[in-house]
Amino acid sequence: MIRRTLQVLLFAVVAVAAAVGVNTLRQQSRQLAAAPLAPAPVDTQAAAERLAAVVRLPTISTRPLPATTAAEFLKLHAYLAEAFPHAHAALARDTVHQFSLLYTWTGRDPAAAPVVLMAHQDVVPVAPGTEARWHAAPFAGEIRDGFVWGRGTWDDKCSLMAILEAVERLSAQGFAPRRTVYLGFGHDEEIGGDDGASAIAALLQQRGVHPLFVLDEGMVIVSGALPGLDRPAALIGIAEKGAATLRLTSSAVPGHSSMPGSRSAIGVLATALTRLERTPMRGGIRGVAAQMLDTVAPEMRLPNRVLLSNRWLFGPLIESRLAGLPATNAVLRTTTALTIVQGGNKDNVLPGEAQAWVNFRLLPGDTVAGLLVHVRDTIGDDSVRIEVEPGASEPSPVAPTDSEGYRLLSRTIREVYPDAVVAPGLMIGATDSRHMTGLTHDIYRFLPVRATTADLSRFHGTDERISIADYADLIRFYERLISGAAGGP
Repeated sequence: MIRRTLQVLLFAVVAVAAAVGVNTLRQQSRQLAAAPLAPAPVDTQAAAERLAAVVRLPTISTRPLPATTAAEFLKLHAYLAEAFPHAHAALARDTVHQFSLLYTWTGRDPAAAPVVLMAHQDVVPVAPGTEARWHAAPFAGEIRDGFVWGRGTWDDKCSLMAILEAVERLSAQGFAPRRTVYLGFGHDEEIGGDDGASAIAALLQQRGVHPLFVLDEGMVIVSGALPGLDRPAALIGIAEKGAATLRLTSSAVPGHSSMPGSRSAIGVLATALTRLERTPMRGGIRGVAAQMLDTVAPEMRLPNRVLLSNRWLFGPLIESRLAGLPATNAVLRTTTALTIVQGGNKDNVLPGEAQAWVNFRLLPGDTVAGLLVHVRDTIGDDSVRIEVEPGASEPSPVAPTDSEGYRLLSRTIREVYPDAVVAPGLMIGATDSRHMTGLTHDIYRFLPVRATTADLSRFHGTDERISIADYADLIRFYERLISGAAGGP
């Protein structure tokens, strides 16, 4: 009997091993075949100087916008017209909601669906007290050591300027697009885009525009982010998470600290917050995360290739490893972040009220309504009042990866960055592109700038910079993308 059992177990092990091996070998590369392009000549120094010039304009978005900052936006508009004369001769420019810009490069074929390229003019402020930590002053637009330094060099004036550099080069060569190309440059992305990109989207909708695809800032070409992948990963954001901030309020009878009751406002609130932090919404490898892992699996080295190619067997192990890192955990689930707590104003007085604000980033498939149910059930205390703060947004729809737009983006990346592995990804932050969901399902978020995991802290952080070589490739990317999308007979 024991011998028979051992034989059965051995057979099962062999069968599973065989299935794992066969399934691993069956996973073929999903990378589009594309011949690398010889780098187009770019006057890198002149382009870097133009980028540095707009970095020197502190277009910091706030609400309301001070007159001094409004003047910086107008200076930026004037500089763009001066720096790119061929583009401004070929394209019509509309000013939208005072400071946003919409350029229209009318195509020869009115029946061809247009493309929309997006970027934003505004930047975030520099955190007070951190200015001395910068190697170059944040708004000096310094060019040094092969980099352009300053706030906005990555987020997102590099996109804005590279798009216009590409359009300038093409228009100077006499390029006439077959399909119309729109350039949408909002001015308040960093505070939600409600006045800028939203108004641009409304104008496009009024004009009956239904784009072939929309491309906005987003994920980058990052090295070292995926264990087992030796090549840089170019992740195209096919969706972005939603966001909701909930305000939790607990109340109790105020009084002297020498006679505390059994329940205090702070204690009730602390219990609620602890439960929320320890009980996140259900996650897992599904949706966009599954698409990303299935795409990169054939490009992995062993043993990661075996693991990712056989999620039917190793799924729990993979999920456990991914959930252990903040960056990858955020791709698996709706995240919970305790961000603000207020309660009490004197050390010997029991407060009558305590409040906390909790920020959630919603995974596609989750909803604000579902989040509220989860929060109420998890807290399990009806005395805690739960309110949704203004500005909550649902997750974006998931864009297709079998569309003409996605294939064009993937092919262009492979042509300009031949060492990169292209895969779909989930944008965990918010972009202006979410305002375009009424125009098309084909919305992609990708910024082709090379980065390491260490570089990612420069976004909204200290020492923001872009290498001149990377910026030149960014210009080449947009030039190739526009000519590929809008060229032809």
